[in-house]
Amino acid sequence: MTEFVTIATFNFAHEITVLRTILEREGIPHLFHNENLIAIDPLASLAYGGIQLKVHPNDTDKVKEILNDLNNPLSIV
Repeated sequence: MTEFVTIATFNFAHEITVLRTILEREGIPHLFHNENLIAIDPLASLAYGGIQLKVHPNDTDKVKEILNDLNNPLSIV
């Protein structure tokens, strides 16, 4: 099995809550590296490189699309 690659980094544990739900709903295997460590000590985020989202290389395009959708500002009609 090919190793997972880091596709995004987050500074705080609360930033990954919605993303985790979306990835699980889509059935995309993922790992949030350093998640528990940063949740316990948020000020250590910079020292440990933040929370790293790791996914399988075959899923990078789909995850990038999901991240772009989350980062787009909402428009109210």
